[in-house]
Amino acid sequence: MRILVVGSGGREHALCRTFKNSAKAAKIFCADGNAGIAQIAECVAIKPHEIERLAEFAAENQIDLTFVGGETSLALGIVDEFEKRNLKIIGVNQQAARLEASKSFAKDFMARHRIPTAEYRTADSPREAIEILESGKFGDENSPVVVKADGLAAGKGVIVAENRRQAAQAINDLENLVGKEAVEKIVLEECLIGREVSLLMFADGDNFALMPPVRDHKRIFENDEGANTGGMGTITGAELLSVAELAKIIEEVIKPTLEGCRAENFPFRGILFLGLMMTKTGAKVLEYNVRFGDPETQAILVRLQTDLVEICEAMLNQTLDKINIEWQTGSSACVVLASKGYPNKPETGDIIRGLDADFADVNVFHAGTAKDADENFITVGGRVLGITGNGENLDEALEKAYRAVSKISWNGMQFRRDIGRTN
Repeated sequence: MRILVVGSGGREHALCRTFKNSAKAAKIFCADGNAGIAQIAECVAIKPHEIERLAEFAAENQIDLTFVGGETSLALGIVDEFEKRNLKIIGVNQQAARLEASKSFAKDFMARHRIPTAEYRTADSPREAIEILESGKFGDENSPVVVKADGLAAGKGVIVAENRRQAAQAINDLENLVGKEAVEKIVLEECLIGREVSLLMFADGDNFALMPPVRDHKRIFENDEGANTGGMGTITGAELLSVAELAKIIEEVIKPTLEGCRAENFPFRGILFLGLMMTKTGAKVLEYNVRFGDPETQAILVRLQTDLVEICEAMLNQTLDKINIEWQTGSSACVVLASKGYPNKPETGDIIRGLDADFADVNVFHAGTAKDADENFITVGGRVLGITGNGENLDEALEKAYRAVSKISWNGMQFRRDIGRTN
């Protein structure tokens, strides 16, 4: 089987490596990949937003299966274009992609289908958002408020403001932070209190299959301080959700979401990602994503024991209920190594040292890497590497990951030393 993975980050490296382990995979391509992915797949110089070029490549190169990594391609309608050409692809169509591409659409969808979430209001301009803020809808001037850009913002479109003054500043700063297109609407939400956890699943339009619960660490600095990032590390483990909590989420969130998608004529076929806050009254949805997360994917896929190609075939055939997906027991942890300056403007071009060390008991996933003229790996992005270990428990997984981190260095490298130790 000839497989194409669309994307260029650590998530796509994890996907390529997982497909590489499949007995059914003959050749793997990645568009447009990175220097680490190039070691196990043929990188193709087509960007994820170049939908027609990707479809043409898939047709001309007899690609048997395409797997979409990121949200941009999905929001642009890559699945619709591929299906129009009878090309097999894993991902949601453009209608379903609105659950991530528009925060206001997602919140209205949850309201229509009585899915538990934070109270919210949507504004059509920064001025209207300020007016809503000052109306007292979200408490007094000292109450925390969540400010969200409506559109795609690469994980940087959510600001948790500690009070009304900070929320107003966030509203005014949002366009410079994420771009004009993402803030055509602004969503204001009550700030939920609790424990964050994410739950991902494979879905085929009718059936779903859960992945291990996962927790992301978004803030750049330890103790969850500093600016939000795309993610500085993740952990997985059954202890993140109890059996009772999981059962309640299935009944109150997952089933109504999938039933709502069918009712609104976009059956959900792809990867559904639930960002949840476990409050005193139960789970509430913080956000939907319609694809694998990054760096959640890295921590999840190292535990997958079932052939990913077989799972994809079941999704395409709507037979997920007929396949038994097995996961390695225990826990896993991914520690992200980032460039100096991230999440603002990262400093790049530094030689990465230590990648020739022995990493037999961990996976080193490349995100922002390239090679220089002397074949040295160099940094070319904000998040550079995801060092991922797994074990019988979280302590073992973290020990493996951080031991490997200690072997790697470059000028200005930054990472969090408390992954898995904070909520």
